[in-house]
Amino acid sequence: MDRKTFLKSSALTTAAIGLSGPFSLSRGAVSANEKVVVAVMGGRGRAGHLANVFARVHATEVKSIFDVDYRPLEELASGVQEIQGKRPEVGTDFRRALEDPDIDALVIGAPDHWHTPAAIMALQAGKHVYVEKPGSHNPYEAELIVRAQQRYGKLVQMGNQQRSAPESMEAIQEIRNGLIGDVYYGKCFYANTRGSIGNGSIAPVPEWLDYELWQGPAPRTPYRDNLIHYNWHWFWKWGTGEILNNGTHEYDICRWALDVGMPNKIASNGGRFHFRDDWEFYDTQNVNFDFAEGKSIQWEGRSCNGFPFWNRGRGSLIHGTNGTMMIDRSGYVAWNLDNEEIRRKMRSDESDPLDTVGGGGLTDLHVHNFAGAIREQTALNSSIEEGQKSVMALHLGNISQYVGRSLNLDPSTGRIIGDSEAMSMWRRDYEPGWEPRI
Repeated sequence: MDRKTFLKSSALTTAAIGLSGPFSLSRGAVSANEKVVVAVMGGRGRAGHLANVFARVHATEVKSIFDVDYRPLEELASGVQEIQGKRPEVGTDFRRALEDPDIDALVIGAPDHWHTPAAIMALQAGKHVYVEKPGSHNPYEAELIVRAQQRYGKLVQMGNQQRSAPESMEAIQEIRNGLIGDVYYGKCFYANTRGSIGNGSIAPVPEWLDYELWQGPAPRTPYRDNLIHYNWHWFWKWGTGEILNNGTHEYDICRWALDVGMPNKIASNGGRFHFRDDWEFYDTQNVNFDFAEGKSIQWEGRSCNGFPFWNRGRGSLIHGTNGTMMIDRSGYVAWNLDNEEIRRKMRSDESDPLDTVGGGGLTDLHVHNFAGAIREQTALNSSIEEGQKSVMALHLGNISQYVGRSLNLDPSTGRIIGDSEAMSMWRRDYEPGWEPRI
Protein backbone atom coordinates (compact mmCIF):
# COMPACT_ATOMS: atom_id res chain seq x y z
CA MET A 1 0.00 0.00 0.00
CA ASP A 2 1.49 3.36 -0.98
CA ARG A 3 1.34 6.43 1.24
CA LYS A 4 -1.60 8.12 -0.51
CA THR A 5 -3.71 4.96 -0.45
CA PHE A 6 -2.86 4.41 3.19
CA LEU A 7 -3.85 7.91 4.24
CA LYS A 8 -7.12 7.64 2.32
CA SER A 9 -8.01 4.28 3.83
CA SER A 10 -7.12 5.09 7.46
CA ALA A 11 -10.47 5.28 9.23
CA LEU A 12 -11.41 6.70 12.63
CA THR A 13 -12.76 4.26 15.16
CA THR A 14 -12.82 4.02 18.93
CA ALA A 15 -11.61 1.51 21.51
CA ALA A 16 -12.03 0.23 25.06
CA ILE A 17 -11.15 -2.48 27.59
CA GLY A 18 -10.23 -3.63 31.05
CA LEU A 19 -7.80 -4.48 33.82
CA SER A 20 -9.26 -5.21 37.24
CA GLY A 21 -7.47 -5.10 40.54
CA PRO A 22 -4.17 -3.33 41.01
CA PHE A 23 -1.94 -6.12 39.69
CA SER A 24 -4.05 -8.16 37.25
CA LEU A 25 -5.34 -7.80 33.73
CA SER A 26 -8.90 -8.67 32.72
CA ARG A 27 -11.75 -7.25 30.72
CA GLY A 28 -14.44 -5.29 32.50
CA ALA A 29 -17.35 -3.09 31.57
CA VAL A 30 -17.16 0.60 32.46
CA SER A 31 -19.22 3.63 31.61
CA ALA A 32 -17.97 6.05 28.98
CA ASN A 33 -17.29 8.82 31.49
CA GLU A 34 -15.04 6.50 33.54
CA LYS A 35 -12.72 5.71 30.65
CA VAL A 36 -9.33 7.27 30.17
CA VAL A 37 -9.08 7.77 26.42
CA VAL A 38 -5.55 7.93 24.99
CA ALA A 39 -3.70 8.56 21.77
CA VAL A 40 -0.32 6.92 21.22
CA MET A 41 2.53 8.79 19.52
CA GLY A 42 4.59 6.01 17.94
CA GLY A 43 3.69 2.72 16.35
CA ARG A 44 6.63 0.36 16.66
CA GLY A 45 9.06 -0.91 19.28
CA ARG A 46 8.36 0.46 22.74
CA ALA A 47 5.50 2.66 21.51
CA GLY A 48 3.77 -0.30 19.89
CA HIS A 49 4.10 -2.25 23.12
CA LEU A 50 2.58 0.66 25.06
CA ALA A 51 -0.40 0.73 22.69
CA ASN A 52 -1.11 -2.90 23.53
CA VAL A 53 -0.63 -2.32 27.26
CA PHE A 54 -2.97 0.65 27.32
CA ALA A 55 -5.52 -1.43 25.41
CA ARG A 56 -5.41 -4.00 28.23
CA VAL A 57 -5.69 -1.63 31.16
CA HIS A 58 -9.00 -1.37 32.98
CA ALA A 59 -11.18 1.57 31.89
CA THR A 60 -8.63 2.79 29.36
CA GLU A 61 -9.36 3.19 25.67
CA VAL A 62 -6.81 3.51 22.87
CA LYS A 63 -8.62 5.75 20.43
CA SER A 64 -5.79 6.61 18.05
CA ILE A 65 -2.22 5.66 17.12
CA PHE A 66 0.12 7.82 15.08
CA ASP A 67 3.52 7.16 13.55
CA VAL A 68 5.53 9.04 10.93
CA ASP A 69 6.14 5.62 9.33
CA TYR A 70 2.72 4.36 8.29
CA ARG A 71 3.80 0.77 7.62
CA PRO A 72 3.22 -0.82 11.08
CA LEU A 73 -0.03 0.99 11.83
CA GLU A 74 -2.65 -1.26 10.29
CA GLU A 75 -1.19 -4.38 11.89
CA LEU A 76 -0.85 -2.64 15.24
CA ALA A 77 -4.42 -1.36 15.04
CA SER A 78 -5.63 -4.89 14.35
CA GLY A 79 -3.76 -6.17 17.39
CA VAL A 80 -5.23 -3.45 19.60
CA GLN A 81 -8.66 -4.23 18.23
CA GLU A 82 -8.27 -7.87 19.24
CA ILE A 83 -7.48 -6.76 22.79
CA GLN A 84 -10.08 -4.08 23.32
CA GLY A 85 -12.76 -5.02 20.84
CA LYS A 86 -12.74 -1.80 18.81
CA ARG A 87 -10.31 -0.55 16.23
CA PRO A 88 -8.31 2.62 16.93
CA GLU A 89 -7.85 5.26 14.30
CA VAL A 90 -4.42 5.45 12.70
CA GLY A 91 -2.47 8.24 11.05
CA THR A 92 0.92 9.83 10.68
CA ASP A 93 0.49 13.22 12.44
CA PHE A 94 -0.06 12.97 16.21
CA ARG A 95 -1.17 16.59 16.33
CA ARG A 96 -4.61 15.43 15.20
CA ALA A 97 -5.02 13.86 18.64
CA LEU A 98 -4.42 17.19 20.35
CA GLU A 99 -7.48 18.58 18.56
CA ASP A 100 -9.68 15.63 19.57
CA PRO A 101 -11.87 16.54 22.57
CA ASP A 102 -12.33 12.85 23.41
CA ILE A 103 -8.62 12.32 24.08
CA ASP A 104 -7.68 12.55 27.75
CA ALA A 105 -3.98 11.71 27.49
CA LEU A 106 -1.14 11.51 25.00
CA VAL A 107 1.22 8.53 25.28
CA ILE A 108 4.63 9.55 23.90
CA GLY A 109 6.82 6.75 22.55
CA ALA A 110 8.60 8.88 19.94
CA PRO A 111 12.38 9.55 19.86
CA ASP A 112 13.93 11.52 22.72
CA HIS A 113 14.15 14.81 20.85
CA TRP A 114 10.35 14.83 20.71
CA HIS A 115 9.62 14.00 24.37
CA THR A 116 9.47 17.46 25.94
CA PRO A 117 8.09 19.37 22.91
CA ALA A 118 5.28 16.83 22.40
CA ALA A 119 4.51 16.76 26.13
CA ILE A 120 4.22 20.54 26.23
CA MET A 121 1.96 20.56 23.17
CA ALA A 122 -0.27 17.97 24.84
CA LEU A 123 -0.39 19.85 28.14
CA GLN A 124 -1.30 23.06 26.34
CA ALA A 125 -4.12 21.16 24.64
CA GLY A 126 -5.43 20.07 28.05
CA LYS A 127 -4.20 16.47 27.89
CA HIS A 128 -2.46 14.36 30.52
CA VAL A 129 0.84 12.82 29.39
CA TYR A 130 2.56 9.46 29.71
CA VAL A 131 6.06 9.99 28.33
CA GLU A 132 8.71 7.35 27.92
CA LYS A 133 12.05 7.87 29.62
CA PRO A 134 14.05 10.03 29.55
CA GLY A 135 11.27 12.59 29.03
CA SER A 136 13.75 15.26 27.97
CA HIS A 137 16.63 15.61 25.54
CA ASN A 138 18.87 17.93 27.62
CA PRO A 139 18.98 19.68 31.02
CA TYR A 140 17.04 22.69 29.75
CA GLU A 141 14.17 20.46 28.68
CA ALA A 142 14.33 18.60 32.00
CA GLU A 143 13.54 21.95 33.62
CA LEU A 144 11.02 22.95 30.98
CA ILE A 145 8.81 19.85 31.10
CA VAL A 146 8.53 20.16 34.88
CA ARG A 147 7.59 23.84 34.64
CA ALA A 148 5.03 23.03 31.95
CA GLN A 149 3.37 20.39 34.13
CA GLN A 150 3.21 22.81 37.02
CA ARG A 151 1.75 25.55 34.85
CA TYR A 152 -0.90 23.54 33.02
CA GLY A 153 -1.80 21.26 35.92
CA LYS A 154 -2.30 17.97 34.10
CA LEU A 155 -0.60 14.74 35.16
CA VAL A 156 2.69 13.70 33.57
CA GLN A 157 4.07 10.24 34.31
CA MET A 158 7.52 9.16 33.12
CA GLY A 159 7.98 5.61 31.85
CA ASN A 160 10.47 4.36 34.42
CA GLN A 161 8.19 1.44 35.18
CA GLN A 162 10.25 -0.11 37.97
CA ARG A 163 8.83 2.60 40.24
CA SER A 164 5.57 0.63 40.06
CA ALA A 165 7.11 -2.76 40.94
CA PRO A 166 5.69 -3.99 44.29
CA GLU A 167 8.99 -5.74 44.98
CA SER A 168 10.98 -2.54 44.40
CA MET A 169 8.60 -0.61 46.63
CA GLU A 170 9.04 -3.25 49.31
CA ALA A 171 12.82 -3.14 48.89
CA ILE A 172 12.86 0.63 49.42
CA GLN A 173 10.69 0.27 52.50
CA GLU A 174 13.05 -2.39 53.88
CA ILE A 175 15.93 0.03 53.35
CA ARG A 176 13.99 2.83 55.09
CA ASN A 177 13.36 0.41 57.95
CA GLY A 178 17.10 -0.16 58.34
CA LEU A 179 17.46 -3.69 56.96
CA ILE A 180 20.99 -2.96 55.66
CA GLY A 181 21.76 -0.05 57.97
CA ASP A 182 22.48 3.48 56.81
CA VAL A 183 22.83 3.36 53.03
CA TYR A 184 25.55 5.44 51.43
CA TYR A 185 26.57 3.96 48.04
CA GLY A 186 24.71 2.73 44.99
CA LYS A 187 26.17 0.90 41.99
CA CYS A 188 23.91 0.77 38.93
CA PHE A 189 24.86 -1.11 35.78
CA TYR A 190 23.79 -2.18 32.31
CA ALA A 191 25.53 -4.51 29.86
CA ASN A 192 24.40 -5.45 26.35
CA THR A 193 25.97 -6.73 23.14
CA ARG A 194 24.92 -4.24 20.49
CA GLY A 195 26.36 -4.44 17.01
CA SER A 196 27.86 -1.69 14.91
CA ILE A 197 25.58 0.84 13.22
CA GLY A 198 28.10 1.17 10.39
CA ASN A 199 28.92 4.29 8.44
CA GLY A 200 25.78 5.58 6.80
CA SER A 201 25.29 7.67 3.72
CA ILE A 202 22.99 10.52 2.78
CA ALA A 203 20.07 8.96 0.94
CA PRO A 204 16.63 9.84 -0.43
CA VAL A 205 13.87 9.92 2.19
CA PRO A 206 11.86 6.68 1.92
CA GLU A 207 8.30 7.09 0.66
CA TRP A 208 6.95 5.51 3.85
CA LEU A 209 8.47 8.18 6.13
CA ASP A 210 7.38 11.71 6.99
CA TYR A 211 10.94 12.79 7.75
CA GLU A 212 9.97 16.44 8.20
CA LEU A 213 7.66 15.54 11.09
CA TRP A 214 10.12 12.96 12.44
CA GLN A 215 12.70 15.74 12.80
CA GLY A 216 10.13 18.11 14.29
CA PRO A 217 11.96 20.38 16.77
CA ALA A 218 15.45 19.20 15.74
CA PRO A 219 17.52 21.25 13.25
CA ARG A 220 17.05 19.99 9.72
CA THR A 221 19.57 17.40 8.58
CA PRO A 222 19.74 15.32 5.38
CA TYR A 223 18.32 11.83 5.78
CA ARG A 224 20.89 9.10 6.44
CA ASP A 225 20.34 5.43 5.79
CA ASN A 226 21.53 4.21 9.22
CA LEU A 227 19.45 6.50 11.43
CA ILE A 228 15.83 5.31 11.56
CA HIS A 229 14.20 3.59 13.39
CA TYR A 230 16.53 2.85 16.30
CA ASN A 231 20.02 4.20 15.75
CA TRP A 232 18.98 7.79 16.43
CA HIS A 233 19.64 6.88 20.09
CA TRP A 234 23.39 7.22 19.45
CA PHE A 235 23.38 10.69 17.82
CA TRP A 236 23.47 13.92 19.84
CA LYS A 237 20.81 15.70 17.76
CA TRP A 238 18.10 13.17 18.50
CA GLY A 239 19.22 10.73 21.20
CA THR A 240 20.75 10.76 24.66
CA GLY A 241 23.05 7.71 24.67
CA GLU A 242 22.93 4.52 26.70
CA ILE A 243 23.05 6.27 30.06
CA LEU A 244 19.61 7.77 29.40
CA ASN A 245 18.32 5.06 27.12
CA ASN A 246 18.74 2.43 29.83
CA GLY A 247 20.68 3.90 32.73
CA THR A 248 17.68 6.06 33.64
CA HIS A 249 15.99 3.02 35.16
CA GLU A 250 18.79 1.80 37.40
CA TYR A 251 20.14 5.20 38.42
CA ASP A 252 16.63 6.18 39.45
CA ILE A 253 16.40 3.11 41.71
CA CYS A 254 19.73 4.00 43.35
CA ARG A 255 18.66 7.59 43.93
CA TRP A 256 15.34 6.41 45.35
CA ALA A 257 17.08 3.94 47.67
CA LEU A 258 19.64 6.48 48.90
CA ASP A 259 16.94 9.16 49.26
CA VAL A 260 18.95 11.87 47.50
CA GLY A 261 18.13 14.61 45.00
CA MET A 262 20.65 16.29 42.72
CA PRO A 263 24.38 15.62 43.14
CA ASN A 264 26.89 18.37 43.77
CA LYS A 265 29.64 16.78 41.66
CA ILE A 266 29.67 14.54 38.58
CA ALA A 267 32.66 12.93 36.82
CA SER A 268 32.52 10.64 33.78
CA ASN A 269 35.02 8.58 31.84
CA GLY A 270 34.70 6.21 28.92
CA GLY A 271 34.26 6.48 25.18
CA ARG A 272 33.24 4.81 21.94
CA PHE A 273 35.71 1.91 22.00
CA HIS A 274 34.16 -1.21 20.51
CA PHE A 275 33.48 -0.13 16.91
CA ARG A 276 34.58 2.66 14.60
CA ASP A 277 31.32 3.82 13.09
CA ASP A 278 28.83 6.72 13.19
CA TRP A 279 27.83 6.17 16.82
CA GLU A 280 28.45 9.54 18.54
CA PHE A 281 27.81 8.68 22.20
CA TYR A 282 29.68 6.17 24.38
CA ASP A 283 29.56 2.39 24.38
CA THR A 284 31.55 2.28 27.62
CA GLN A 285 30.89 4.80 30.39
CA ASN A 286 31.48 5.12 34.12
CA VAL A 287 29.93 8.10 35.89
CA ASN A 288 30.33 9.00 39.55
CA PHE A 289 27.68 11.12 41.25
CA ASP A 290 28.57 12.63 44.64
CA PHE A 291 25.96 14.11 46.96
CA ALA A 292 26.18 16.70 49.71
CA GLU A 293 24.61 14.17 52.10
CA GLY A 294 27.84 12.15 52.01
CA LYS A 295 26.48 9.54 49.60
CA SER A 296 27.55 8.42 46.15
CA ILE A 297 26.20 6.59 43.08
CA GLN A 298 28.17 5.06 40.23
CA TRP A 299 26.73 4.17 36.85
CA GLU A 300 28.61 1.67 34.67
CA GLY A 301 27.35 0.96 31.19
CA ARG A 302 28.66 -1.32 28.46
CA SER A 303 26.66 -1.25 25.25
CA CYS A 304 28.70 -3.66 23.16
CA ASN A 305 30.10 -6.21 25.61
CA GLY A 306 27.33 -7.97 27.47
CA PHE A 307 29.43 -9.81 30.06
CA PRO A 308 27.06 -9.71 33.07
CA PHE A 309 27.42 -8.07 36.45
CA TRP A 310 26.63 -10.52 39.25
CA ASN A 311 24.91 -12.75 36.63
CA ARG A 312 22.65 -9.86 35.59
CA GLY A 313 22.51 -7.63 32.57
CA ARG A 314 21.13 -4.73 34.58
CA GLY A 315 20.40 -3.81 38.18
CA SER A 316 21.12 -1.62 41.20
CA LEU A 317 23.33 -2.61 44.13
CA ILE A 318 22.79 -0.67 47.38
CA HIS A 319 25.45 -0.74 50.11
CA GLY A 320 24.83 0.18 53.74
CA THR A 321 26.51 -0.02 57.14
CA ASN A 322 24.89 -3.40 57.92
CA GLY A 323 24.71 -5.06 54.52
CA THR A 324 23.94 -4.89 50.81
CA MET A 325 20.83 -5.19 48.66
CA MET A 326 20.54 -6.04 44.96
CA ILE A 327 17.40 -4.63 43.30
CA ASP A 328 16.47 -5.43 39.72
CA ARG A 329 13.28 -5.83 37.70
CA SER A 330 12.73 -9.30 39.09
CA GLY A 331 12.85 -8.34 42.77
CA TYR A 332 15.49 -7.96 45.45
CA VAL A 333 17.96 -9.91 47.56
CA ALA A 334 19.65 -8.62 50.74
CA TRP A 335 22.80 -9.82 52.51
CA ASN A 336 24.39 -8.93 55.84
CA LEU A 337 28.07 -7.95 56.26
CA ASP A 338 29.01 -11.65 56.48
CA ASN A 339 27.56 -12.07 52.97
CA GLU A 340 24.73 -14.21 54.32
CA GLU A 341 21.38 -13.84 52.60
CA ILE A 342 18.85 -12.27 54.96
CA ARG A 343 15.89 -11.38 52.71
CA ARG A 344 14.65 -12.28 49.22
CA LYS A 345 11.56 -11.34 47.20
CA MET A 346 11.39 -12.17 43.49
CA ARG A 347 8.73 -11.91 40.80
CA SER A 348 7.78 -14.92 38.74
CA ASP A 349 6.72 -13.01 35.60
CA GLU A 350 9.57 -10.55 35.04
CA SER A 351 12.75 -11.31 33.16
CA ASP A 352 15.84 -9.14 32.65
CA PRO A 353 14.94 -7.58 29.31
CA LEU A 354 17.73 -6.07 27.23
CA ASP A 355 15.73 -5.80 24.00
CA THR A 356 14.41 -2.60 22.41
CA VAL A 357 10.82 -3.15 23.55
CA GLY A 358 11.25 -3.52 27.32
CA GLY A 359 8.15 -5.64 27.81
CA GLY A 360 7.06 -7.22 31.06
CA GLY A 361 4.51 -6.93 33.81
CA LEU A 362 5.99 -3.77 35.32
CA THR A 363 4.79 -1.69 32.38
CA ASP A 364 1.25 -2.98 32.96
CA LEU A 365 1.45 -1.85 36.59
CA HIS A 366 2.89 1.54 35.67
CA VAL A 367 0.20 2.23 33.09
CA HIS A 368 -2.46 1.08 35.54
CA ASN A 369 -1.09 3.57 38.08
CA PHE A 370 -1.22 6.39 35.50
CA ALA A 371 -4.79 5.64 34.42
CA GLY A 372 -5.93 5.29 38.02
CA ALA A 373 -4.37 8.62 38.94
CA ILE A 374 -6.38 10.32 36.19
CA ARG A 375 -9.65 8.64 37.13
CA GLU A 376 -9.37 8.68 40.90
CA GLN A 377 -6.86 11.46 41.67
CA THR A 378 -4.48 8.97 43.29
CA ALA A 379 -0.72 9.55 43.38
CA LEU A 380 1.58 8.87 40.45
CA ASN A 381 4.39 6.44 41.10
CA SER A 382 6.74 8.50 38.91
CA SER A 383 5.72 12.10 38.48
CA ILE A 384 7.71 14.01 35.90
CA GLU A 385 9.20 16.23 38.60
CA GLU A 386 10.63 13.24 40.46
CA GLY A 387 11.71 11.47 37.27
CA GLN A 388 13.59 14.47 35.93
CA LYS A 389 15.72 14.67 39.07
CA SER A 390 17.31 11.44 37.88
CA VAL A 391 17.30 12.37 34.22
CA MET A 392 18.96 15.76 34.66
CA ALA A 393 21.89 14.19 36.52
CA LEU A 394 22.37 11.72 33.67
CA HIS A 395 22.28 14.50 31.06
CA LEU A 396 25.04 16.16 33.07
CA GLY A 397 26.97 12.88 33.09
CA ASN A 398 27.01 13.00 29.29
CA ILE A 399 28.17 16.61 29.37
CA SER A 400 30.98 15.72 31.80
CA GLN A 401 32.10 12.98 29.42
CA TYR A 402 31.95 15.31 26.43
CA VAL A 403 34.04 18.10 27.97
CA GLY A 404 36.42 15.61 29.61
CA ARG A 405 36.30 16.81 33.21
CA SER A 406 34.25 16.71 36.38
CA LEU A 407 31.43 19.18 36.93
CA ASN A 408 30.64 21.06 40.11
CA LEU A 409 26.91 21.66 40.51
CA ASP A 410 24.44 23.68 42.49
CA PRO A 411 22.36 20.78 43.87
CA SER A 412 19.31 23.00 44.30
CA THR A 413 19.08 23.58 40.53
CA GLY A 414 21.52 21.20 38.85
CA ARG A 415 23.26 24.17 37.25
CA ILE A 416 26.95 23.80 36.44
CA ILE A 417 29.24 26.07 38.47
CA GLY A 418 32.30 27.80 36.99
CA ASP A 419 32.41 26.03 33.59
CA SER A 420 30.99 28.09 30.73
CA GLU A 421 31.87 25.49 28.08
CA ALA A 422 29.95 22.76 29.89
CA MET A 423 27.08 25.13 30.65
CA SER A 424 26.82 25.96 26.94
CA MET A 425 25.53 22.40 26.48
CA TRP A 426 22.63 22.98 28.88
CA ARG A 427 20.22 23.26 25.94
CA ARG A 428 20.19 22.41 22.25
CA ASP A 429 19.39 24.28 19.07
CA TYR A 430 15.88 24.04 17.64
CA GLU A 431 14.55 24.25 14.13
CA PRO A 432 13.16 27.81 13.77
CA GLY A 433 9.48 27.84 14.58
CA TRP A 434 9.65 24.60 16.57
CA GLU A 435 11.03 25.91 19.87
CA PRO A 436 8.99 24.63 22.82
CA ARG A 437 7.47 27.45 24.87
CA ILE A 438 5.22 27.57 27.92
